[in-house]
Amino acid sequence: MVNGAPLYFDVEGAELVPDGGSLRKKPTLLLLHGGPGFDHASFKPTFGALADHAQVIYLDHRGQGRSGGSDPATWTLAQWADDVKGFCDALGIEKPFVLGNSFGGFVAMEYMRRHPGHAAGVVLSSTAARMQLDLIVKAFARRGGPEIGQAAQDFWSDISADKVLPYAAQVMPFYTVKAPMDGPGRARSIMRPEVLQHFSGRGGEMWGMDFRDSLPRAASPVLVLCGDQDPITPWECSEEIIALLPKATSRLHRFPHCGHGTFRDDPDATFALIRQFMGVGSAADGLALSPGTPINAPV
Repeated sequence: MVNGAPLYFDVEGAELVPDGGSLRKKPTLLLLHGGPGFDHASFKPTFGALADHAQVIYLDHRGQGRSGGSDPATWTLAQWADDVKGFCDALGIEKPFVLGNSFGGFVAMEYMRRHPGHAAGVVLSSTAARMQLDLIVKAFARRGGPEIGQAAQDFWSDISADKVLPYAAQVMPFYTVKAPMDGPGRARSIMRPEVLQHFSGRGGEMWGMDFRDSLPRAASPVLVLCGDQDPITPWECSEEIIALLPKATSRLHRFPHCGHGTFRDDPDATFALIRQFMGVGSAADGLALSPGTPINAPV
């Protein structure tokens, strides 16, 4: 129970592993899924590749997936962000690495704002500091043509729960480039369209959120990941984020020929960067990162 709601989570990989005559503690990587209205299934089985290097924790946000919390009044960025902190407190997790993908990135940025320095590091994956409909529509038109651009505009201009499945069938295939959007993970997901409508529909919190004021005060290191063909959080959104974050502790990598959630289109390179960021990478990863060096070149 976290802040009055039962939150579902799953764990892959041990926290403590034998290392000679002692037990070595691996970093904890807490994953915040996209949506809203989906669940952690989109991360599986791909993120299992990191379980040898970190304890990977999959969390369903309040009101989504297998978690409780049915009161729409609590479906807010502030509550979801406080749930991240409360969840860590409940399980005794200290200094986690927190990865937020898409909507999960919104929650991660609110968590950074409300609980500065709580995370050992934050990965902002395919996300945005604010939503810009004109930018999104143009990106969809580039990706799929005028018809897809119009379909995206129609959906995001007036979201309702009954439009989610048609949108998923027509438009979401253009989210990624090399891999199908979530593949079997989408079929395994528990969908809560009412949460999407509440947060992202007309008058919803998504269209008024703006993290540009808080990003310069980020107290944890941040790794920003984006795909150069992502239509829903276009690469320009990540460029805006990195320009605002503290230069000494932030870095950006823009992946070529990748769409939304670079772990879908290029998992090997994405996980190499994440391992380096968590300090558990090796020379074999071939991606030497150093604080203060924005990464913006192809892998």
